[in-house]
Amino acid sequence: MSETTAILPRVIDAAILKPHFSREEVREQIRRMIQLSVYSVCVRPWDLPDAVKLCRGTQTLVSTVIGFPHGTHTADTKLVEATSAISAGARELDMVVNYGMIRSGLLSEVQQEIARLAMVCRPSGVPLKVIFETSQLSIEEIQNATECAVAAGADFIKSSTGFTGEGATPEIIHTMLEAANGRIQVKASGGIRDAKTAEQYLSMGVTRLGVGAGSVADICAGGTADATY
Repeated sequence: MSETTAILPRVIDAAILKPHFSREEVREQIRRMIQLSVYSVCVRPWDLPDAVKLCRGTQTLVSTVIGFPHGTHTADTKLVEATSAISAGARELDMVVNYGMIRSGLLSEVQQEIARLAMVCRPSGVPLKVIFETSQLSIEEIQNATECAVAAGADFIKSSTGFTGEGATPEIIHTMLEAANGRIQVKASGGIRDAKTAEQYLSMGVTRLGVGAGSVADICAGGTADATY
């Protein structure tokens, strides 16, 4: 096992977000992720109370999603979601940006939406990650979205939900890192199913990986997973 592979669990947000999961299936996934000492479990909002209880006293934090999976909720709705999630114990938030708004060139509105959530997160010390859904955006749109996220005070930009189109690719991650230029952290997410790819993204400069919980054990063992996101 390489030195990079050994640190993989501590840079992984394990996604437990499939809408059909039963409560017990979610609990079982969380228990497995705690055993692997992943950085966080990213759960559906209604799973937050359970996740917080299960992760209490462990190395694994609890995160959740906002405006998921398409980003088309109003800014007011996302604000309510974020406030509620923080109150329920979420320690990080992954918000889907309104990428239709990005494609419409409404960048001031995009920045304002992100800024409103950042202002809610900051007093609680809760990092805000902005999901772009890069498969739906051009390179220029990704660059513009990055500028919005930086100006709004977000903590991360993130490639994908894993639910729409292609997830992270080396080309996309390169574009995001270049646009970020060290001003904001980058999270590679979507379609990461083997340790080689995970290590490649880390070597490029990302600081967090979004990985489906079903793939985490195989990746952390240095292998390839059969599970989908």
